[in-house]
Amino acid sequence: MIAPLLPEPGGARGRWRDHRQVINGILWKLRTGAPWRDLPERFGPWKTCHERLRRWTADGTWDRVLAAAQVHDDGIPVQWTISIDSSIVRAHQHAAGARKKGAPRQVRRRLVRKMVRPLADPEAG
Repeated sequence: MIAPLLPEPGGARGRWRDHRQVINGILWKLRTGAPWRDLPERFGPWKTCHERLRRWTADGTWDRVLAAAQVHDDGIPVQWTISIDSSIVRAHQHAAGARKKGAPRQVRRRLVRKMVRPLADPEAG
């Protein structure tokens, strides 16, 4: 499915490592988030995978491969259904409680106390 999108192996620089092995190495790195130097040996030298991803990204090959992979799964077109549940969507830990621009914290507390008025007058009752 993606073989026609990949450049021909070899060329002016000599033999290339198998595309399948390199793609698996690239996907392993992207999935785990590990540094390139921690790439397992079964994928070949880390520099090969890194350089191939860099080259393919620069010439647009990687974008074409990802687009084809996102549209077809085992040769069958994929229908995407996305559901976002608010119970799993969270703000960053620093999103709440940040200082507001303007007055320092103590001044704001005094202003809030002045602005808050009781709903009923306790002496009137």
